[in-house]
Parts: sequence; C-alpha cells; structure tokens
Amino acid sequence: MNTHRPLPRLVFGQSRASGSLRELPEEVAVALTYNGSTRAVMMASPADLIDFAYGFSITEGIAAPEEIESVEVAETPLGIDLQIWLAPEAEARETTRRRNMAGPVGCGLCGIDSLEQALRRPQPISEQQFTMTPQQIMSAMAELVAHQPLHDLTRAAHAAALWSPEGILAAREDVGRHNALDKLIGAVRGLPRSAVVLTCRTSIDMVQKAAAADFPVIIAASAPTAAAVRMADQAGITLVALARPDGFEVFTHPHRIAPQEAAHVA
Repeated sequence: MNTHRPLPRLVFGQSRASGSLRELPEEVAVALTYNGSTRAVMMASPADLIDFAYGFSITEGIAAPEEIESVEVAETPLGIDLQIWLAPEAEARETTRRRNMAGPVGCGLCGIDSLEQALRRPQPISEQQFTMTPQQIMSAMAELVAHQPLHDLTRAAHAAALWSPEGILAAREDVGRHNALDKLIGAVRGLPRSAVVLTCRTSIDMVQKAAAADFPVIIAASAPTAAAVRMADQAGITLVALARPDGFEVFTHPHRIAPQEAAHVA
C-alpha cells in the first residue's frame, strides 16, 4: 500500500490561481488484533507496520517482544488488520485486562478506562550512565532532517529517531506522532537505549511511551506540556525541548547534559 499519492489542487497567490498536483500522505485504519480479538484501531501511515505492532504492544504494556509469537499484516477493503499472536501468559494478561475495560479507545491513550490509568505513574527508567554534550543534542536535531523522506515529500508527517554517539541509528515516520514513536520503539527492540529525537511536542502520553521503552533522554522540537514535564521528572527522563540546531531548553534531570569532554555512554 502506498504511503502517499498525488492529488489535484488549486494554488492561489498574487491574485492568480493555478492547478497542479500535491503529494499527500495516506492515512488508513489499522486494527491491532491480539489472538483474534481487536484491541484498538488507529489511523496511521501504511508503512513499517510490523514495527508498529511491536512498539504498540510494548508501550501499551500488552506484551514484551519475546512474548509476541508472530505478526501478520492483512489488507482488507476498509484498512489493515495487524494480526498479533501472543504467548499464553501475555494472552492471559490481555484477556483479563479487556474484561475490565469499560470504555472506547482513542489516539494516544488507548484502551484505558479510568483517570488513574490515563495519569498512571510510569515505571522509572533503569539507571543508565548516559550523557550528551550540548553540541550532540543540537547535532541530533540537525541530523534528523535527513531522515524524513515522507515529510520532505508531503510536509505532513511526524518523525521519531534513535540517536547514539554514532549518530541516528533508526528513524520512523507517520502522520500520527504517537504512531511514529511506537514504530521506532518496535524497530529498535534489542538495541541499547540512548536518546529519542522527536519532531513534535512532548505530551504526557509520549513520555509514558518513552518510559515504557526505557529511553533516558527525550529531545523534541516543540515545547512540552506541564504534565509531560512532571511525568518525565517522575520517570527519571531528561526532557529536552524546543531543540534547534543552535540551541535547546532542558526541563528535567539536567545531570545528563555534560561538558564536551565528559559525555559518554557507559
């Protein structure tokens, strides 16, 4: 399935109108089905869907990567069904959780049924002796520009990337910022955790996902919400925002921002 397509448009400017084509991203309904039962339906870009299945399962607390036995991508007339098959223990947990669910699901906070779950305190990240220099943070944001082909084509996609001292190791794009992060988390399972770089604002649910994936640093292009700052502080995550190639702001745990000669990954 194509991730984008050209559509006709009228362009207005200087009191004139002209017709041309504009590349726009596709957005399709993607169902996440576990052992035959649909858990959520998300609107997403139809790319990197195996990564999406793994990342969503991890960040929603449904299953660890080793508890996922297989993932099948099934195209239907109405969208895509990600058929995810869980090991018995994970299936039992998910069955119990579904039995207790009372309400519908939506983007960002999926499958919750209480205010307590929406504002759940994340599991603190594992203690990691990871630091970055200011120059590395600015370079990470500058480097992300080269990893956004769908955005370059359409100007309508978010990106999430894994940065290490060697540079950006992986990046994923999607029309939804939550989906882009889930896809990245699914793609980098098994790799050492360092910094996640985002093109979007950081909200509370993005921090929850980053904490579930054990990222010690979030670097985002836009400002965070106040709730996201509080949650990042609770989770032990260094939250960097308003990041540009020439500067940034740090809201939590600044001890990971080290002088040039001290930055390292233990």
